[in-house]
This record gives sequence, structure tokens and C-alpha cells, in this order.
Amino acid sequence: MAGVERHMYPGNNTPEGFFSYYQYILGQREADKIICIKGGPGVGKSTFMKKIGDTMLQEGHDVDFMHCSSDNHSLDGVVIRDKKIAMIDGTSPHIVDPINPGAVDSIIHLGDYWNEEGIRKNKEALINNNERIKSIFSRVYNYLAAAGKMYDNLCSIYESAIKHEELYKISAKIIGDELAHREISSIQGNIKKFFASAITPNGFEHYLDSLLKGCEKVYLIHAPVGVSSERMLNLFMEGAVYRGYSVEGYYCPMKPSTKLEHLLIPELRLAFITCNQYHTIDQSGLEMELIPIHLENIIRYDGIQYQESILADSKKKMEELLEKGIFCLGQAKKEHDELEKYYVPNMDFLKIDALRQDLTLKFSQR
Repeated sequence: MAGVERHMYPGNNTPEGFFSYYQYILGQREADKIICIKGGPGVGKSTFMKKIGDTMLQEGHDVDFMHCSSDNHSLDGVVIRDKKIAMIDGTSPHIVDPINPGAVDSIIHLGDYWNEEGIRKNKEALINNNERIKSIFSRVYNYLAAAGKMYDNLCSIYESAIKHEELYKISAKIIGDELAHREISSIQGNIKKFFASAITPNGFEHYLDSLLKGCEKVYLIHAPVGVSSERMLNLFMEGAVYRGYSVEGYYCPMKPSTKLEHLLIPELRLAFITCNQYHTIDQSGLEMELIPIHLENIIRYDGIQYQESILADSKKKMEELLEKGIFCLGQAKKEHDELEKYYVPNMDFLKIDALRQDLTLKFSQR
């Protein structure tokens, strides 16, 4: 029987630039093994990790696939959860190096399997290509930063109109139903932080449906874009952690450091999912209990009527700027695909595949 497969993003393209939560993939104390994989574009890092992850999944192990926000068909990491093993792409922009070499971490450098002389023949083209990619990404983050300012307009206007007393009533009832009868623990639970959705060359993409596997109850928080559920979710997260439960917090790409957007409490088989035009779940065929929460009902719309035109204009401009940023991400990906062409013909993929098979066998035997 195959294991449980989940998908998420450990990093993201955001108004703050590239934002990384890689430090949460697998902690040093909890890990049995962390492998940092090095090498240039096109050397096979993503395929190497994916094939090992797929094999372990078929053997019945639970696997998290960590996707790249600049190419969501590519992987930046794989975690074999029940074996406490992680493989992580350790190259730019999310450079990862061993913290406790030998005890926890090791390095696999796929550059050991390339023909350096063949790559060096394209030195000028490689340098020019990398410079173009760097330039394009600076445009990406300028557009996203501008979109972030428009998003700030939406948030601040809606925040002034929220009936906070109603928000706390809803929160208190859920905490009473789900957590109040559980004892406060002397040992706090752990918090892991990731992204369920990302700003990618294909637009906004998310893996919410895969994250709900194993959940028995899901609170669906319906809210217009800009209406924040983070205050409510932070209360739930704090309540769970103080009761000794480990949680997974999934953050908003538009406010990556502060805005908690989705929350999973795996031990309780409980999830809180914020739904809006950019991310919602397919409810057809779901067997868990779904409980809707409508935050649009606790907004004093009459109090912000005078800013209606600003709301509409900010939302429109935000969407236009996001589209421009996404277009530039597409350009960067095309350049990256060109860059890979200089590496692929110069790789010994047979030896890399033999290494993969050997590593897979070692993982299976651990």
C-alpha cells in the first residue's frame, strides 16, 4: 500500500523578494538524515529527488514533495516523513549548507558527474544568461512589491471595518469546541512554516487538496481578498501549541512573514483553510466534515462605503501588477530553460542514476 503524498512550497516569490522557510523542512534534532544536493541548472537535482520520493512512496512511506515557486513542476526538496530523511536543493536562491556535517547533514554534488570542459566552452553564453535571469527577477520583485502596496490598501480598509467582537466570538467558540477540553502541556508543540500556494510562472498555484489528506474536520474560512483570517488562526495555533500539539502554518505569498493563511493540526486531524479567489479546495468527494465560516458577514460595509472606489481601484491595480510579475517570471523561466541546455549534454546521467539507486536502497534499509 502506497504512503501518503503531500505537496507544498518551502519558498516563494513575494513582495519582499524571494522568501524562504527552508529552515522548517526538517529540524536538526528531529532529522535522521539531511542531504544537501548541489549542482547547476539541468544537472538533474529535481529528477533525482522526485524518483527517490516516488519509490519511497510506493514502498509505503509518507512523502512530502517541496515544489519550486519559480517552476512548480520542479522540486526543491523531498521529505520522507516516517524515516525523518530530507533531500534539499542547496543552490541559489535558497542556499542550504550542512549545519552538523556527518551527524545529520551530508552533501551530494552532482557537479562531480559533469564534463567541465564541455560546460566551459559556453562560458560567455552562461554568464550572459545568468545576468539576464538576475535582471528579470529584479523586475519580478519590483512588480510584486508594487502589488503588495495595493494589497496593503485592501487590508487596511477592510481591517477598519471588521467587527472584532464577532471575530473573537467565532474564535472562542471554535477554541471551546476543539481545544478547551484538552490540557495545557508542560512541553510546547513545534511550529513548522511553509506555503500552500505560490506565485509561479503559471500564475497562482496551490496544493491545498493534498494537504488535507488524513484530516477529519476542516474549517473553511471564506473571506474576500484583503480580509485577514490571521488573527483567528494565530489564536488557534497558539492554543494548540500550548497544549503540546505540533502544527503546520501555511503563509500568504503577499505577506509571507506575518500573514498565516492556513493551519493544520495533524495530531487532531484538524485543518483551517482560508478560501478566496486565489485558493479554494475541491469539495467534491471529500469525506471529512466541512464547517464554513463566512468572514464577509462580519464586515461593516457601510463604514467603508466612502472608500469603495479605492477598494476597487486597488484590487484592479494589484491584479494588473501581479500579472506583470507573473509574466516576468515566465520570461525568467524561459531563460533558465535555455541555461539548462548548456549543462544537460555534459552530464553523465547513467552514473547519477546509479547513485540514485544506491541511495534509495540505503534509505529503504534504514
